[in-house]
Amino acid sequence: MEVVNTFMTWIFKNRIGQIENFKENPIAIQNEILFELIQEARRTDFGKKYGFADIVTYADFARQVPIHDYEQMKPYIEETMKGRQNIIWPTEIEWFSKSSGTTSSRSKYIPVSQEALEECHFKGGKDMISLYVNNYPDSKLFSGKALTIGGSLSENPLASRSKSKVGDISAVITHNLPIWVQMARTPSLETALMDEWEAKIDKMAREVMDENVTSISGVPTWTIVLLQRILELKKAKNILEVWPNIEVFFHGAVAFGPYRSLFKELIPTEKMRYMETYNASEGFFGIQDQRDSDELLLMLDYGIFYEFIPMEEWERENPKVVPLSQVELGKNYAILITTNAGLWRYKIGDTVKFTSIEPYRIKISGRTKHFINAFGEEVIVENAEKAVQEAADATGATITNFTAAPVYFGDSKSKGAHEWVIEFRKMPVDQEFFVQCLDETLRKINSDYDAKRYKDMALTKPKVHLVSEGVFETWMRSRGKLGGQNKVPRLSNTREHLDEVLKLI
Repeated sequence: MEVVNTFMTWIFKNRIGQIENFKENPIAIQNEILFELIQEARRTDFGKKYGFADIVTYADFARQVPIHDYEQMKPYIEETMKGRQNIIWPTEIEWFSKSSGTTSSRSKYIPVSQEALEECHFKGGKDMISLYVNNYPDSKLFSGKALTIGGSLSENPLASRSKSKVGDISAVITHNLPIWVQMARTPSLETALMDEWEAKIDKMAREVMDENVTSISGVPTWTIVLLQRILELKKAKNILEVWPNIEVFFHGAVAFGPYRSLFKELIPTEKMRYMETYNASEGFFGIQDQRDSDELLLMLDYGIFYEFIPMEEWERENPKVVPLSQVELGKNYAILITTNAGLWRYKIGDTVKFTSIEPYRIKISGRTKHFINAFGEEVIVENAEKAVQEAADATGATITNFTAAPVYFGDSKSKGAHEWVIEFRKMPVDQEFFVQCLDETLRKINSDYDAKRYKDMALTKPKVHLVSEGVFETWMRSRGKLGGQNKVPRLSNTREHLDEVLKLI
C-alpha cells in the first residue's frame, strides 16, 4: 500500500502547476471561460434570445444578458427536465441537482451537464485532494478508503419515464464517479444512494466500520449521525478505536465552527485535519488551500464565470455588478455565476468577502436572505413565515413576531434542533398542535429540512417558546433599535439574538 500511496500522491500533485497558473493569471482565465461559454451556447434558445452571437466584450455580455434568480431560470430548466434540449446549454442534460426550494417550489432543480460534472465537480474533488497532499506530504491518504456520505437519487418528476434523474449533488457526483474512484471509496454505491435514511445510516455503519478509513467527505450533520452509530455498534469510546489511520475530514455545506469541539470529542487527536470546501448544487467554487487558514481559494478554471453584486446594491432594481477584476477586500458581495450547465448570470443566494486578491481567496459571509442552515436544512425566511402562518391559521392564533435559531449538537450523543420564540396577540387554542403544524409544514415545503427531520435522526422536533405580545418590543428597545427600519431578525445561524430574547421570558 505504501507504493500505491506514493504513486497516487505524485499523480495528484501534478495538478498544482495548473492551480498556480490561474492564481497568477486570474482575469485572463476568467475572460477566456466567459467567451468559451458564450461561444458554446450561441445556438441555444437562450443564446439566440439574448444575442450571444453579437457579444464580443464583457460590457456586451453585461448589457445584453439580464440577471436571473431561480424563478426566472425555472421555465428554461423545466423545459429541459421535460426532455427538450439545447434550451440553455448545447449538450444533453440528464442530471438535475435538487436543493431546498423557493417560495413557490418545495425543491429547486439545478441542471448538471456532463461538462459541469467533469470540468467542475470532479475537478474540484481532485483539486481538494491535490491541495491536501501538497500541504501534507507525509499523508497516507491512499493507504486506506475514502468514506463519502452523500444523498439519494430519484426519478425526474417532470419526465418519470426518461433516463434523466434528480438528486442531491453529492448523489449525482457519486453515481457518476469513474470506476477507479469507486474502488477507492466506501460504502458501496448501492448503499451510498439509498433514500431511506434510517436504514441507510445503519447499513453504512455496518459496511464501513471494519474498513481502513483514512478520510471522510460530507456534511457535518450526517457525518456525526453516522459516527455515533458506528460507536454504538463497535462499543467504542471514540473513532480512533475504529479507524486508527483516519487523518482528514473534508467538509462543506454548513459552517463548521459549531461542530469543531464535537469532532474533537469523537476523534480525539491533534493529528486529525479538517479541510473546508465550497461545493454547491450550482458548482464547486472554493477550496481551503492553506494549512493555517480556513480561507477558500476561488477556483477559476472550472467552467464558471464569476460576477459580484455589492450588498448595498442588492435590493436595487438594476444593481451595480462588478467582475472579478473590480472586487475589493473586506466588502460583502452576492455571487452571480455563469456556468457550463446553462446558468446565466444566476444569483445563487450566497454572499462572500474577499480576504485576498493575489490570489483571490474568500470567506463565505452568509446568504442574501435570513436563513438557518446549521445542519444542511437551508430554511429560508419564506419557509418560516409560511409555516408559522399555517400553524396560526390552524389553531386560531394571531402572531406578531418570531425569531428562530439552531440548537447545536452538545456532545457526541445529542441531536440538533431549531429553537423558536413566537409572540402572539392571540395565543393558539392548542399549543402542542401549533408546534406540530409548524414542524409538519416546514417538512412539507422544504425537502432538506424534511430529510434532516426524518425519524429525528439529525434534527429533533423544534423547541418552541410561545410568548405574549410585548417581548420583542422590550428586546428591541433594550438594543436601541426600536422603530425606524429596524426589524427583528427572524432566522439566524447563530444564537445571539435568540438567547437575548430568551432572557426576557
